[in-house]
Parts: sequence; C-alpha cells; structure tokens
Amino acid sequence: MDYSSLVLKQKQFFLSGKTKEIDFRKEALQKLRGAIKNNEQQLIDALKADLNKSEFEAYTTEIGILLEEIRFTLKHLPSWVKPQKVKTPITHIGSTSYVYPEPYGVTLIISPWNYPFQLAVAPLIGAIAAGNCAIIKPSELTPKTSQLLSLIISSIFPREFVAVAEGDVETSQALLNENFDYIFFTGSVQVGKVIMEAAAKNLTPVTLELGGKSPCIVHEDANIKIAAKRIAWGKFMNAGQTCVAPDYLYVHKRIKEDFLLHFKKATEELYSENPLSNPNFTRIVSERHFNRLQSFLNNGTVTIGGNVNKEGLTIEPTVLTNISWDDPIMQDEIFGPILPVMEYEQLSDIIEGIHNHPNPLALYVFSENESIQKEVLNNISFGGGCINDTVYHLASPYLPFGGVGNSGIGSYHGKGSFNTFSHNKSVLKQTTKFDLPFRYPNVKDGLKKIKLFLK
Repeated sequence: MDYSSLVLKQKQFFLSGKTKEIDFRKEALQKLRGAIKNNEQQLIDALKADLNKSEFEAYTTEIGILLEEIRFTLKHLPSWVKPQKVKTPITHIGSTSYVYPEPYGVTLIISPWNYPFQLAVAPLIGAIAAGNCAIIKPSELTPKTSQLLSLIISSIFPREFVAVAEGDVETSQALLNENFDYIFFTGSVQVGKVIMEAAAKNLTPVTLELGGKSPCIVHEDANIKIAAKRIAWGKFMNAGQTCVAPDYLYVHKRIKEDFLLHFKKATEELYSENPLSNPNFTRIVSERHFNRLQSFLNNGTVTIGGNVNKEGLTIEPTVLTNISWDDPIMQDEIFGPILPVMEYEQLSDIIEGIHNHPNPLALYVFSENESIQKEVLNNISFGGGCINDTVYHLASPYLPFGGVGNSGIGSYHGKGSFNTFSHNKSVLKQTTKFDLPFRYPNVKDGLKKIKLFLK
C-alpha cells in the first residue's frame, strides 16, 4: 500500500483546520463511542476468537474502559482546549502570558496484541481530543480484532482523518519510513528501541509504553487473604498477558506458607480447580509465546499449577518457588500465567535486588504500615502502581499511566492523553500603551536598572 499518499492526504486534511474545531473533535468522539456500543457483541466475538477472552474480561478490559474514557474526555474537553493564562513576572509588566495546547498533526499509533482493541483505541481517543489525524497499526497476531477495528474505523471516519493499516512487521517498517508528527507505541522494550531509532531520523516525538519485570511485595503485616485474591486477579487476568501484571512476588518469610495457601484458594475461586477445562480462560497468543512460557516451568519448584494444554495454547495459573535472580524466568518480562515467588526478611534486601534491574512499569506493595509503604515508594523508581492492590491504577482517568527509564517514555489516560498528543505553545501578549526603556542597551544606567530586577 502507498502509505506516503495516505500520510500526505492526512497532512492536507489536518492543514484544513477541521480537526482543530472543538465541535469536530466532540462529534468524532461521539461517533467512536456509538460505534463501540453498536459493535459490542462483534468485539466480544473477535476477542474470543483471537485470545479466548471471556465476555466479562472482554467487556471490562477492552470495551467498558474505553466507553468510560470517552465519556470522561467529552466531559472535560471544553476546558482542556482553552488557552491557559499563567503568571507574568514583574520584569514583563504590561504583558499577559498564555499556554495554547495545539495538536501535532498526523500521528502514528502502533498497538499490541494483548489488549488489541483497548490499546489501539485508548491512544486514539487522546489523538482525536487533541485535534490530530491518526493512522493505527494493529497487531497481526490478533487478526479478527484488527480486521473488526479496521471496519469500525472506516465506517465512521474518512481515511484522511483516521485510518487503520493492517499487516505484519513489514507494514510497521513501511509506516516508520514516513515522516509522522508524533508516534505512539505500545509493546516490547526491544521493538521500542527500533521505534525510537526510526523516530530519531525525523526528530519525531514519541511515547513508548513498554513493560518490564513489575514486582509485587507482600509484607508480613499485610491482609493476606485480600492480598492473595487481588494478586491472583491482577496476575492471571488475560492469562498474565498484561504489561502491568505482577511479574514476580516477594513474600515475607514469616507469612509465605500461609500466603500460598490463600493464593491457591483464590486462584481456584477465580478460575476453577481445573482452569485448562475452563472455557473462559484466556489462551496464549501464539505457539512461539507458549513454548517460551512452557520452558520456564523447569525453573525452581512448581508449587501451584504447572499443567499445560499445547493444543489449546493454555497454561494454568502457576506458582514457582525456590526461585533466584539467576533463573531464566527472572531475566525478562514473563507475560504469562506463571508467578515466581521469592521470600525475604529485610526490606532493604529486596530494594537492592530491584535496583539491580531496569525500572519496572508497575510496582505493588501490600502492607498496613505507612512507613513500609513510604520506604518502598521513596526508594524504588517505577512507572505507577498500587498500595494494597494490583493493576487497578490503570483504570483511573485521573492517574496518568506510563513507564520510566527502560519501561517507557511519556504517559496517557484522561487528561494525560490530551497532553500527550498536544504541544504546549507559549505566547506572551505585550502592551503597546507604553514601552519599558530599561530593556534596551542604549538607555542611561541601563545595566544598573536591569540589576534591580534581575538579581
């Protein structure tokens, strides 16, 4: 496909000024919301076909969350688009200062396979709200959802405004050869580096939503029963194929055995005693990913689960103990329903262990002690997270979501999405009713007068 022509058409449409009109943006978001509602069952069916997602999981994590995001954006957009008046220093007396949010132009959104609809449309909401055009490149690993996304978008938007480019890695490479005004990527660290390198050729700004090994800490004073249930929910949702899922668990030595008993019970309550026969348990996206995950089952000791169904590409919720940082499962993000568990006695030991690895995208700590919570928050850098919960921070439009260091660049959700796809243009409006002479080099005692203000 001729992507150069598509990008050119979008740039021309953007320059027409249409996308900057507040009514146009609101109407586009309303169309998107309506299309999601009208295609709810088709989306549920497509997600079932691609990943075997249950109807409950498909709605809560892929559909409902987007409807709420659009509702929130429509409510606040009129205030977001207004120029913001800011303070002006005394040295600029007679003038007023404003920050104007303006769209970048034509944006490229590259989305992953694990939440193939949500992670394509969530950044699109921000791009539209900020007044941009967009081209979405969905994942080829979830073909039914990607095809439906393309049909939905083409039914409500002209291609010069929003378009979907289906295809494999060659499509991504072809798109990256074009000169976009902004690139938004969600995916792995390795591919994120490729995206950043391609963007650097045109000095294109980027948002990279990546991943990493997100730790979960259960201290000895935690509410063990609640901790077990919330960790099992956050870890095994979508069969662990979630960028902010707890990647590994640090449990205090004194409560480890008790915690594992509660964790096993919580897992069985959520997914039954035989998850492999549960028709609603999400499968692994591909045979390659399944084989990678299956190889980790040789690490440490299988304490819970461990059974697999290769034909169905399913791995039951599994807990591994007797794990160390030297094991293969601890080298990269797991991205599957396997939870390595390590024990600790001193909090300082865990903090040191986490410091020896790249900054995680998320962190979770379970403790009733505020000093313990503060020690973790103050000593570990991470993208975002929860105290006494997992994953839930992702669903709040008031909390910008993103990584730090190796886990990503930039953030979005709620106003954060609008900010990400907007350039803040600073403007000073100066009076012509008078002119301050001391700013000019030819005024008598100019330097002396300047020093009265600039000191």
